[in-house]
Amino acid sequence: MYMLKSLSAGKLTLIALTALIALPSCKNGGIFGKKKEKSAVTGWNYDDKNYGNFHVLKAKEQKTGPGLVFIQGGTFVMGAKEEDVMGDWNNVPRRVSVNSFYIDETEVANVHYREYLYWLSNTFDNDTTIMKMALPDTLVWRSELAYNEPYVDYYFRYPAYNYYPVVGVSWEQAHDFCIWRTDRVNEKLLIDKGYLNKKAPLTAMRGGEGDATFNTDTYLMDPDMINNKTAPKKNGLKDVSGRPRKVVTFEDGILLPGYRLPTEAEWEYAAYGLISQNPKPRTKEKNHGEEVISNQQVYSWSKNVNGLRDNRRGSWQGEFLANFKRGSGDMMGVAGGLNDRAAIPGPVKSYYPNGYGLYNMSGNVSEWVADVYRPMTSIDENGFNPYRGNKFEEYYKDDQGEYVRDTLGRLKKRVVTDAESEGRRNYQKGDVINYLDGDSISNVTYGYGITTLISDKSRVIKGGSWNDMPYWLSPGARRFMEQDESSSTVGFRCAMTRLGSPEGNGFKEGNIFGTRKQNKKKN
Repeated sequence: MYMLKSLSAGKLTLIALTALIALPSCKNGGIFGKKKEKSAVTGWNYDDKNYGNFHVLKAKEQKTGPGLVFIQGGTFVMGAKEEDVMGDWNNVPRRVSVNSFYIDETEVANVHYREYLYWLSNTFDNDTTIMKMALPDTLVWRSELAYNEPYVDYYFRYPAYNYYPVVGVSWEQAHDFCIWRTDRVNEKLLIDKGYLNKKAPLTAMRGGEGDATFNTDTYLMDPDMINNKTAPKKNGLKDVSGRPRKVVTFEDGILLPGYRLPTEAEWEYAAYGLISQNPKPRTKEKNHGEEVISNQQVYSWSKNVNGLRDNRRGSWQGEFLANFKRGSGDMMGVAGGLNDRAAIPGPVKSYYPNGYGLYNMSGNVSEWVADVYRPMTSIDENGFNPYRGNKFEEYYKDDQGEYVRDTLGRLKKRVVTDAESEGRRNYQKGDVINYLDGDSISNVTYGYGITTLISDKSRVIKGGSWNDMPYWLSPGARRFMEQDESSSTVGFRCAMTRLGSPEGNGFKEGNIFGTRKQNKKKN
């Protein structure tokens, strides 16, 4: 009995000593506690109440937003891949690089745009001007010598056309749709994480007007303007006093970058789907892929890239790979043997997807891109992420130094002035749409808007449509329309910037070499 008591006492003593040793270990991280990451420049612990709760998220990979497909960037030959039969010389081949990004799997469909209008009509029920600005122009279907009135009345609204691409939408309307989509996606992310009241969307849609709506920029720049903020019960975000933080910052990795229209270079690169033409792409970390920089395929699909029909053996052999016009008056073939099975735009998931899994990058509808149109853009454009159309902006503040929201609940912006740009090395003006275009160091001069049909409102359209001949189906082909115009042949899809590794989630950025072990063997 004495030995048993002694043994029990010894065990208790050992446990007590272990606990005493473990306590400081748990506090500082140790084997039983979570080791705190510390600053390499100050030595302070991150997320430590004794050091102000400075929150640093460990490298977090960007989530793919709803509807998007990841496009691994790279180098490609941008421009025409066949003879310029139009004689425009507006798409001279040149080699450029595009950073990785995301783009919609399909064109934006009628049902998606109706969701947008439904939100607007309920949120701004007393403002007919806002609805008028957003409504697609269904009259684009009219023709003096064709009976298209049924499309005027039914194409946008009838359920059979739910997943057909929306048309009659201007560049300006497509741009606004992307902003609205950004706000709805980020609003839901905050609700899911418990930082916004789940009834916030309904509150806004009961005639809340602009002040009741959630806007991403407003939330990040002046969160006091946003109502219905909450804090989750299990909140890892703390303020300097250790209290749960109700406001999320972009550094917290919860919010996504904005949806936007793709640049011309991004759209064209995504259309080619060159990853499927790479003989040996990198599929996992430490593998090495091939470097393919010369592409001469004419169309966007990954099979029979220089032809219009599927050449794979099987029941689909000989089927058309896109929705286009074969010739004058031939939109779909003959009865009993319709060759592309669409007289007007077809469903957004019709036809063969390209190497990235994107649908209808050739045919169906042409698509708006972000760029301002210039025939000779290729002469002066940047070799990395080329784009023309920049207006460098900053958020507007009133006389009291306060941010101001517009009627839609978005923060007002203004173009950076030339005086504010003075002294910069990388830019000297805020509005650079016409940079290297008719100035003293330009190679080309045009009388835009005066002697030509091209103006600062001319925007590029790409991809060809159901009413176009095959030449326009090539991703390198380019045309333009005014940004406030619309057509029955033009739709759009959205894009999003990729943040982090260009190879995608699960991959490191940069080549990382392990340390070579020193050979200790004596010579």
